[in-house]
Amino acid sequence: MTGPPTSFREFERSGWEDASVCSHYDEALSAVTRQSVDALLDAAGVRRGVRLLDVATGAGYVAGAAAERGAEAVGVDFSSAQVDLARRRYPRVRFEQGDAEALPFPAESFDAVVSNYGMPHFPEPEAAVREAYRVLEPGGRFAFTVWDLPERAVGFGAIYRAVRSHGSMDVGLPPGPSFQQFSDPEQCTRVLADAGFRTPVISHVAQVWRVSAPESVFDDILKGSVRASATLRAQSAQAREAIRAAVGETIRAFRRGDLYEVPMSAVLAAAVKPAP
Repeated sequence: MTGPPTSFREFERSGWEDASVCSHYDEALSAVTRQSVDALLDAAGVRRGVRLLDVATGAGYVAGAAAERGAEAVGVDFSSAQVDLARRRYPRVRFEQGDAEALPFPAESFDAVVSNYGMPHFPEPEAAVREAYRVLEPGGRFAFTVWDLPERAVGFGAIYRAVRSHGSMDVGLPPGPSFQQFSDPEQCTRVLADAGFRTPVISHVAQVWRVSAPESVFDDILKGSVRASATLRAQSAQAREAIRAAVGETIRAFRRGDLYEVPMSAVLAAAVKPAP
């Protein structure tokens, strides 16, 4: 019998190979992550004729939007389930399975590289940034988004705050990079500079997660994520119900008419590979 994943890489890959997780993420959380797409592509200078690589493409929304701009877009993801989903949604766009830390492309193959919320899923995000640098043409641009600080990305902030209050964060998951490492603009700037990028620009993208019920945030994260879901599932039944109730109470403060409009700000980082 195969045991549980022993490394963060295996843990993430196994989780995102579950088609039901990918589907639920697409149905629920992508309504938020798609709000970053235009700003991300603008930051990378994506326009007609640009050769673009979308790393951790998921359901392919960024690559698809780039293709609509006239770019020569390629999407890559370590999950075959995600690649299948992207190919069905955008049959005219090229999607491949591959590792962000060992991209299956020659050096200087692209004019722009982007990643929409991929960084927290990479075992060594610094290696992924170096790979982005490697496959970029000199003068090319790299841009990525991540979730903002917990008080600005309220959905995830409410989850982890409730876990700390009513359960435990120490549930035996394989150790990985901090989920909020790149919520800090200084960390974004440092990692980009260490990889060789220049003129970093860090900004914020205001986003809203609209849900019909306060409990939806807990339920959607439970069904449509990997690391957060595993943390929730590892709690006792009593603790999990207390966490769900606490998250719902936080979300109730954001009622606007018939919906709840939950702030889910993103950090957007962009930089240039210097020309010789």
